[in-house]
Amino acid sequence: MDTLIEARDLVRVYPGRVRAVDGISFGVRRGQCFGLLGPNGAGKTTTLELLEGIQSPTAGAVLFRGRPLDPGYRETIGIQFQATALQDFQTVAESLTLFASLYRRSADRGGLIGLCNLQEILDRDTRHLSGGQRQRLLLAIALVNDPELVFLDEPTTGLDPQSRRNFWGLVETVRRRGTTVLLTTHYMEEAQHLCDEVAIVDRGRIVAQGSPQGLVRQHFPATAVRLPEAAWPAGEPLPAGALTRGGAIEIYCEDVRPILGRLAEVGANLGELRVETPNLEDLFLKLTGHALRT
Repeated sequence: MDTLIEARDLVRVYPGRVRAVDGISFGVRRGQCFGLLGPNGAGKTTTLELLEGIQSPTAGAVLFRGRPLDPGYRETIGIQFQATALQDFQTVAESLTLFASLYRRSADRGGLIGLCNLQEILDRDTRHLSGGQRQRLLLAIALVNDPELVFLDEPTTGLDPQSRRNFWGLVETVRRRGTTVLLTTHYMEEAQHLCDEVAIVDRGRIVAQGSPQGLVRQHFPATAVRLPEAAWPAGEPLPAGALTRGGAIEIYCEDVRPILGRLAEVGANLGELRVETPNLEDLFLKLTGHALRT
């Protein structure tokens, strides 16, 4: 396995004995898109900052190309933060020039502009960019030094569905160029679409790791039957293994026919019934719980 970056037993303890990261280990292969997922407060952002070299671990180590991080490490990576402050009264072109000047190595400027679809907004003040335009510029800034590894920290938060899908296409193009991607996101559909492998983090530890499809099949039968709780007749016991979540009844099964027969037998209202394939969001909620975290 050609591992580019590796976390080995990472621990990060903050004042007050808060263990934000509690023994996390994983490796990311060259050319892979690896997703780090978790609810708010799970420790994924701290883990990302340890991998980026922004924070130092209390214990454990981060290895890049098999060696501890050194002063030259940041020349070889790119980071798109959750929030990046851009200089006011500066155009998109000027922002690219500014950030490129901070590195010894630079990506081909014309290629980068084309990759991130910035041609038509190069002369626009960065204060006047739409959400999607701003994220495309921030991705270009993360790639301005032609990095081997790029960190994308919740890059599509706040974007409309069309802009989010367009951004996915950019990430896929970046990967095809050979760049390794380490992604955090709260959108499970995004992780399932982009990532070769994911690690789900909760309370500072990895609770599941593998390919999205493999993890879902490991934890769930082939089919999920969903219908509103109100559609189930009052007083009738739910089928064995049925779950209730967000006002809906969920029944997981390998063969849907006996379940449909049972629903018809008890007189359930099938008007809003859905038969679906379990997905990464189902797994995420199963492993991390349904309670709101802030």
